[in-house]
Amino acid sequence: MFESNRFPRFAELFSGRPHAWAHVSGGGSYPQISGTVKFYQTVYGVVVVAELSGLPSPKGACKSPIFGFHIHTGERCAGNKTDPFALAGTHYNPENCPHPYHKGDLPPLLSANGYAFSAFLTDRFFVEEIIGRTVVVHSSPDDFTT
Repeated sequence: MFESNRFPRFAELFSGRPHAWAHVSGGGSYPQISGTVKFYQTVYGVVVVAELSGLPSPKGACKSPIFGFHIHTGERCAGNKTDPFALAGTHYNPENCPHPYHKGDLPPLLSANGYAFSAFLTDRFFVEEIIGRTVVVHSSPDDFTT
């Protein structure tokens, strides 16, 4: 039997302000991308809610609109002509764990006609650890090894 009083009431959590959030916008190649990633601290871990639109939609039967999704060490998504995201830094990985066990490794985003929504619970980090860091959506799926 399902005992609802044993589980957190996430619907109530989502009706309040997130403990942290990130605005996501596309770079020069994909300026139409926009969205938010919200972070809610709970006693069980951090609930992450991502909602993005304008993602590129590859054409073809075996083309998959799957995007890598990470928290990076940098304080902003900016860079230079050769690397427009140079200041985003690398995956957040304070314990120097192998990939995909970095604290910043998040589940991939699955796009449906350019729109992605994802909500998940993680205990890899606390909200206060990631405030001021960047959230990056990669154009390719994560291979979980490199």
